[in-house]
Amino acid sequence: MTDTAEHSRADVTRARLLKAAVSAFAERGFHGTTTRDIAAAAGLSPAALYVHHKSKEELLYLISRSGHDQVLRLVQDAIASSDEPATALRRAVHDFVAFHARQHTSTRVVNYELPALSPEHLAEIHDLRHRIEQAIRQLVEAGVAAGVFDTPDPRMAAAALLSLGVDLGRWYRDDGGWSPEHIATRYAEMALRIVGAA
Repeated sequence: MTDTAEHSRADVTRARLLKAAVSAFAERGFHGTTTRDIAAAAGLSPAALYVHHKSKEELLYLISRSGHDQVLRLVQDAIASSDEPATALRRAVHDFVAFHARQHTSTRVVNYELPALSPEHLAEIHDLRHRIEQAIRQLVEAGVAAGVFDTPDPRMAAAALLSLGVDLGRWYRDDGGWSPEHIATRYAEMALRIVGAA
């Protein structure tokens, strides 16, 4: 077997383990999940997990890092899409909420299992979360400065806007009555009311 084929097979196995870890952590919580649970869900032997990942905590970190990187990118892209604060905010909240609804299983893990991360990993994730919050807050502040938003506390408004999406991981289900697009559109409209858009 070539090095490329072995590398590709290892990538596939790592991806299977990450997917299995997301499901297991979402169902049982980080502390209620064993490495044996993850390996079994991936159809692998318990020893296989340690061939590809240092620990169960590393799996949680990789899931969390990936989720936060994706969210930061989509928020930054949305904000850069328009010079109009209201248009940019509508898109940022829409995309943020749609992502959390579509990825509700992984976002539940990403947002509610953070205390299980090592101090170093937690610090890194907190930095990403701060950058996401800061981007939204600065957008709200820009809207206030431009006279198109009217909110006395942009920081609190930003926290409320982010809570709209984050909490979806806790309650959203695919078989519920609302699609991710429907929720994203409605929440984007509510977001403009939260910031007192003109």
